[in-house]
Amino acid sequence: MAIQYFIASTLTYRLRHVIIPTLLPLLIACQPPSINPDKQLSDDFQQWGHYGGDRGNSHYSKLAQINRSNVGELALAWSYSSAKQQPISATSELQINPIIVNGILYGRSPLYNVFALQADTGKELWTRPADTEPVGLSFMRGLSYWQDTQQQQQRILFTTSHYLFAIDANTGLAIGDFGDNGKVDLRAGLGRDINKISVYAPSPGVIFDDLIIIGTAVNETFGAAPGDIRAYNTLTGKLVWRFHTLPHEGEFGYDSWPKDHWQTGGGANAWAGLSVDHSRGVVYAPTGSATPDFNGSTRKGDNLFANTILALDARSGERLWHYQTVHHDLWDRDLSSAPTLATITDQGQKQDVVVQASKQGVLYLLDRDSGKPIFPIEEVPTPASPIAGEYASPTQPKVTLPEPFTRQAFTLDMITDINPKAHAFVKAQYDTAAPFAYFRPPGLQPSILFPGFYGGANWGGGAYDPETNLYYINAMEDANLINMVALELASDNISDQGKLIFKQHCSGCHGDQLQGFYPYAPALADISLTGNKSDAMAIVQSGKGRMMPFNYLSNEEQNHVVDYLFSLSESLLQPTSDNTPSHINPASTIDTAPITTTKTTYVFGGYSPFVDQRYYPAVKPPWGTLNAIDLATGKRQWQITLGEYAELMAEGIPPTGTRNYGGPVVTAGGLLIIAASSDEKLRIFDKTTGELLWQYQLPSAGYATPSTYEINGIQYIVISCGGGKLGTASGDQYLAFAIPDSAQ
Repeated sequence: MAIQYFIASTLTYRLRHVIIPTLLPLLIACQPPSINPDKQLSDDFQQWGHYGGDRGNSHYSKLAQINRSNVGELALAWSYSSAKQQPISATSELQINPIIVNGILYGRSPLYNVFALQADTGKELWTRPADTEPVGLSFMRGLSYWQDTQQQQQRILFTTSHYLFAIDANTGLAIGDFGDNGKVDLRAGLGRDINKISVYAPSPGVIFDDLIIIGTAVNETFGAAPGDIRAYNTLTGKLVWRFHTLPHEGEFGYDSWPKDHWQTGGGANAWAGLSVDHSRGVVYAPTGSATPDFNGSTRKGDNLFANTILALDARSGERLWHYQTVHHDLWDRDLSSAPTLATITDQGQKQDVVVQASKQGVLYLLDRDSGKPIFPIEEVPTPASPIAGEYASPTQPKVTLPEPFTRQAFTLDMITDINPKAHAFVKAQYDTAAPFAYFRPPGLQPSILFPGFYGGANWGGGAYDPETNLYYINAMEDANLINMVALELASDNISDQGKLIFKQHCSGCHGDQLQGFYPYAPALADISLTGNKSDAMAIVQSGKGRMMPFNYLSNEEQNHVVDYLFSLSESLLQPTSDNTPSHINPASTIDTAPITTTKTTYVFGGYSPFVDQRYYPAVKPPWGTLNAIDLATGKRQWQITLGEYAELMAEGIPPTGTRNYGGPVVTAGGLLIIAASSDEKLRIFDKTTGELLWQYQLPSAGYATPSTYEINGIQYIVISCGGGKLGTASGDQYLAFAIPDSAQ
């Protein structure tokens, strides 16, 4: 454990665990204390003033009025329909973790409105309509609250589409002198044509003094924007600093990419949210993969600072340390939630740590000052890529402790056993796939990715209980099949140009035979019958639902891909010899005619789910879990299933757990509170044992993290119910619960 790390020009990336200036802890200690005008929001754990509860993203509350002894009395206190009876999209989502400050709850609606409620009654104080049309994937997970040192100004900062807005927290009115008449364009300053890139921020920024520090989401294909982390002045909206996650020439990490890759490359973005330690003046940022996600042939090298936990000086953006969790990612292993800042007590000794959950189903536990792993993390050999021209790192980090919260391999004995038909259906797919291997690079033969593309853990993150050292995390145990496809294309063939663009940018979600990937992307096999090219072109240019705009494609390229899409649809709808439309026959293809081959290009084969014939996961249950892990020892204390499928219960199958999105909350009252599951329930468990104490059927699924707060001596629990995922209906309600007549 006592390993010294030095920055030197001779240091090789094969020592890639972490790079730390020797005197860093002393330098941090010598910095002046930060101004924390809203200290009460961060330190008493009784309000919910920030996304995740506090800026350390602990998901913890000291409140104990609602506890093990009386949680059975919990009842609905109020509800609020945020869309106000206006129609909402059938696929809209509401992932908001509302914030509560000085008795006021701030939230958003599926229509992108911002609103303020009296948090004890749900009475609306004000509402602000959406300031701009959302573009594509504009998910919303929270808002940020700021006030000045004199507590004379209070602002709400939030994003819609590619804009960061600032409004008055008391009135909802725009702050005209913030940025350009109340908004900042997050596309600006990235070194790209702002009309050719897609940028938005699904997670709210963190507040440090008079700064809002924020990461963004970008496209995951060729042409994506870089993932710079930026800090803006909360008063003026002016950019104060930026950190290049794709290092520029002369910056540390530059030689982990091809020469000048920062000028054309994209990704390595901190879309999942940030955490900040005010006393240290340090912001902690988890980043995602470089783009394109699954084809690394244009980005040979380890690709710092993609898939990295970064510690940055919150005042300047200077890198203090980093730890890369995946080298040269080919599997979309983004770090998908904001890290948790925890203080572990072990045998009377306290240690400040960073806890990072992952899609891989493991926790990275790092010292907060140095970035050094608390428990050993090994570099283990991994397979080479079978794709010509692809680079794969010869080793990858492997966590030894804490113990994983999902299974770490998919073997023959793990095939689903819910019934013989399901087992046989999955076994047939298993037999055609490459054997599971740790970080097997995708090849032409499908291989099993487990946990799958969505985790493991996802954006909800975990909850840390400082009383017990326990960290709680919900997870999915689902698998995907991953592969690349070889295209033989003629550069002078217009149809082939459209085909290549479609395969690079579209088929990953919609399928190479337009079959879609339920429930994440719709099938388009009949688009030539049900749609028209002008509407399709508008969607390509502006995005829709989960799809971000492909505005970085030229007009000619956009026309080529739409023409190819409709040509493919028409071909698939042609009846086969048995009068079945050809898209029903998986063996059919429009690519039977020979073409003049000039180049072989490899593209991603799509987000293929590994499921049985009813779309249940291919692996034996559990499929959704809730876990308690002791951070001091690294040992998992318990694991229970989270959620159930009523139709399987009716067949006599015990609870399997469901796919889940959103995070838990832990309280001093002995409770662990979570919705997240696709059975649309809010549940409360005993945090010590995992015993279910209370549950409530929500009007729509709560794919969000709850909040808890106290007003006038009464503790409330609130959850946003947006649904819209995993085949569940969309909704717009916020529900708050309390113990009747519990005022103290």
